[in-house]
Amino acid sequence: MYECRADAKGRLMLPSGLKKQLAAELEEGFVLKRSIFSSCLELHPLVEWNLVMADVNKLNRFVKKNNDFVRMFTAGVRMVAVDSTARIQIPKDLINFAGIQKQIVLASVGNIVEIWDKDQYEKAVNNPAIDFGLLAEEVMGNPEKINYE
Repeated sequence: MYECRADAKGRLMLPSGLKKQLAAELEEGFVLKRSIFSSCLELHPLVEWNLVMADVNKLNRFVKKNNDFVRMFTAGVRMVAVDSTARIQIPKDLINFAGIQKQIVLASVGNIVEIWDKDQYEKAVNNPAIDFGLLAEEVMGNPEKINYE
């Protein structure tokens, strides 16, 4: 997890530790999108995004729920590049979606980076309604029942 700030124009400088982790992806670029389950943004390396979209593109668009899903899944998707000073530009509509003020948390989650408003992130990870020990047991406790899909 990294804490940083967005400037008044919505630019975010990638912390040096994260730049090192993403060194191979910096040239290719990224896709920035709204999260499905949380009020945060997801930064996908382009190569990872292409894998996700390969699955999405297999959906039959003549089935209404598939078409609705694709539209909602890709709503607000933006290609973003890292500039020469290691900054990315977060579009205003995505800043508004995530409720980003100034303080930001960047959290590496598998093959993506979640971008959170710091207060929203703290609420999400310290949610008293979620017993993390119980959740860990339910999700990871029985290897025979783990759903990897």
